[in-house]
Amino acid sequence: MKQVLEFLGFIALVQGALGLAHEFTDWHVGLVQRIGFLEGYEVYVSVALLLLAFALFAAAQSAGPD
Repeated sequence: MKQVLEFLGFIALVQGALGLAHEFTDWHVGLVQRIGFLEGYEVYVSVALLLLAFALFAAAQSAGPD
């Protein structure tokens, strides 16, 4: 379970960082800007993904050794 949480946390961290990179540097990377109903909320979703990543990492740490 710990490895699954860490993997999901890593994916959320990468997508959140790429979403912010897209917004501030206009690179065309990440999945957040490709989802149509999130139009105009990309920064908020990217920050939420970063927070979710840290929460998943904390949950993985509290899960203990596998």
